[in-house]
Amino acid sequence: MAELILYSQTEIEYRVSEGLLVGCPTLDLCASREASGNLVRVHRPPQQIVSKIQQLGSPGVKAPEALTLTWKADGQFLAVGWSDGVVRLMGLENNKAAHHIEVCPSGRDARIAYVGWSCNKITSRWSKATLGGISNAELEKTERLDKDIEANLPRQLTFFDVDTALPKLSPLPGSSAGNGEDAIVFTLRTGLQFLFEDPKPDDYDQVNVMIVGSTDGQLHLSIHDSFVIGSFPGPGLPGSGSEGPPQLLGLASHLDISTRALLMAETGDRPEHLYLVPMDLPFISSVPINLSLLAAKLTTLQTLLRYLKQTQLHMQFEWKSTRELPTRFLRSVEAGLEEMERGPTNIVAALYHTLVTGHAHGPVKEWLVESLAERGHKRWEKAVVSGLENLRALVHENFLPALERCIIILSRLRGLALFHDDRADIGFTATQINKVMDILSCLMLVGNKILLHTMDELDHFKSFSAWLRFQIDRLALSNSEGEELTEREATMNTGKALTYIESYLVHSPLQAYLEEVAEQDRDQAWGYAEQGIALKDAMRAQIRKLERREEAMKAMPKVQFLVDYGIHWSNTIFGQIAEAKKRSVRFGVPLRMSLGRKVDLHDTRMHALDTGCMIQAALASKDESNRVYLFRFELAIKNGISMNTGSYACTLDLGGRQVVDIKYLDDNHLAILHVNEDKTVSITTVPTSSQSVPFAAYEGTNVPVEAIEPHDFTAYRLPAGHKPIRMEIHGKANVRGEIPQRICLLSSNRTTWRTYTLPGVTKE
Repeated sequence: MAELILYSQTEIEYRVSEGLLVGCPTLDLCASREASGNLVRVHRPPQQIVSKIQQLGSPGVKAPEALTLTWKADGQFLAVGWSDGVVRLMGLENNKAAHHIEVCPSGRDARIAYVGWSCNKITSRWSKATLGGISNAELEKTERLDKDIEANLPRQLTFFDVDTALPKLSPLPGSSAGNGEDAIVFTLRTGLQFLFEDPKPDDYDQVNVMIVGSTDGQLHLSIHDSFVIGSFPGPGLPGSGSEGPPQLLGLASHLDISTRALLMAETGDRPEHLYLVPMDLPFISSVPINLSLLAAKLTTLQTLLRYLKQTQLHMQFEWKSTRELPTRFLRSVEAGLEEMERGPTNIVAALYHTLVTGHAHGPVKEWLVESLAERGHKRWEKAVVSGLENLRALVHENFLPALERCIIILSRLRGLALFHDDRADIGFTATQINKVMDILSCLMLVGNKILLHTMDELDHFKSFSAWLRFQIDRLALSNSEGEELTEREATMNTGKALTYIESYLVHSPLQAYLEEVAEQDRDQAWGYAEQGIALKDAMRAQIRKLERREEAMKAMPKVQFLVDYGIHWSNTIFGQIAEAKKRSVRFGVPLRMSLGRKVDLHDTRMHALDTGCMIQAALASKDESNRVYLFRFELAIKNGISMNTGSYACTLDLGGRQVVDIKYLDDNHLAILHVNEDKTVSITTVPTSSQSVPFAAYEGTNVPVEAIEPHDFTAYRLPAGHKPIRMEIHGKANVRGEIPQRICLLSSNRTTWRTYTLPGVTKE
């Protein structure tokens, strides 16, 4: 008996909970949850911490706990299901959530129970498993087309991205504003790189599918990391004997098959019956638009809209910071001016008088010399200059570039909608895309207006600030000392200072674009915009009224209103696209598996056949720890819809050996981790497709009583003293360097994670 080769060993500082330690499928990493529940760590052997992931609760609210951990197939994201009902996708380079998917809203009494994440080839529509019944000659022809597809010019043009030639989006400031979980993720350059990663040619024909099961029996479906298709009630499980909602325990899938096999039961804790439920997703292969392209564009657009919303909040914050301190200073002198019997009664007229005549009224002089003085002037100047410069940078580096990228994506979607205008199953129309583009064009217009006004106000404020400082020094000094200030006075631009006093001091033009929107004004503008008008023309008319200081619709030109309105219409399009995909989802007849006792261990595997697929399942019970039950279900698939064509079962008897865990090594082999009679630990591989494992017809209850003993099967022993309690198996990977097939074992102390490789080729 050959011995497994130790590949790496990771020591964890704490005992991990059941099911909350998972290995990365493509890298030698593992993720685990601490005993506290709200901290997840990613480990690299031997004892390195790659990242720490933690969710903090709101004031007075308990922080959510991590309930499930699942790696993406390429190992680039970790999906963490939290007790607040949200699945957060975490990148390896930072500990902030790149995407968050709400599965269980706060009003629903449910928790996340299982997250299944798998990948599909979209080109599987060329296979027999999808079309069904095509000839071998036709299949060979389409396979040759697939091999030559890299030289396919139309395909290359389909995935040609203009936005990859644009500069990378800049991170948002980390110390000013923001709202919710997005307030942090967009402030990190590494976070932006994960969110706006350039498409890879290898991903052109692939789409990721995530299925999340909750304790109330709901199944939540999303594709391409975060584009939500919708939720489905769990299918009924006939003969389960339970009135409770069905629970999702596992998932089997194949790269070339759009159908998923859901492993479900009446309870998540030692169920008596398990069911394999086919979940058909025909939209993966039947949609007229390349699903990878469509999902990538929609997900990127969603992320850009989140980025725009955060940018808008930052812009409003910076504008408020330029007004708050000066407003307090001006309010302190207004009271004194109003009490004067003669002369100006407001600060604009008073400062205008001082600039033109050189004379300062008593309240103004007292305010300049005693209240404001040199220190107050410096604070005023710093607040306004830094705020306006930050606002200018936000518009120029964040707001307008994000709008440009949104319009590029919408242009692509509009072209697809026009090309497929005769297909109702794409879920959106060119008219809807034009509506969103009209809103973003208004935002582009408003953004450029803000940029111009910001630069003008900054330029005029610098002249006003120099003049204000001159007046403070002049009024504070004696007549003889004042003669030294004449040279400074000669170099000042009093014209710009006068313009600032008149046009910017109390009421800035930026107020029309960046002020908070009142609910009444918002409702009025929303109703006006919904009348089907040309929004950009209406926007120009409103801006002209503002510039002439005429009565105008207050909410229409405001960034907050336009961003919210654009997000609303975009979400409407997203919802219709998701609904078009959701309508095609179908659940097949549940395939029952029963051992006559409670089930403790289970694993599933799917592999492709000529006209469909085969689903394999392995079950074991602690009540009969020396037996493993194998099931095989054959499905015929045509046009993405599956139908069961055969059910088979087999029993393995290990004699005096006690089963610890079972996992499929590949499509044709099952690995059984067991304790031998001499207390040593071994792994036996069972060739499930071999003639030496005879399957008999299975009708849902008749588990074969006669069992075979795996005497001639390949076995590997573990090093002496290692007593594992759980097993994971990962295939070969070459994401960041080649990694062989690995068998990962959690030791009985629950703190040691060992990774082994096989010494040779598995024997058939």
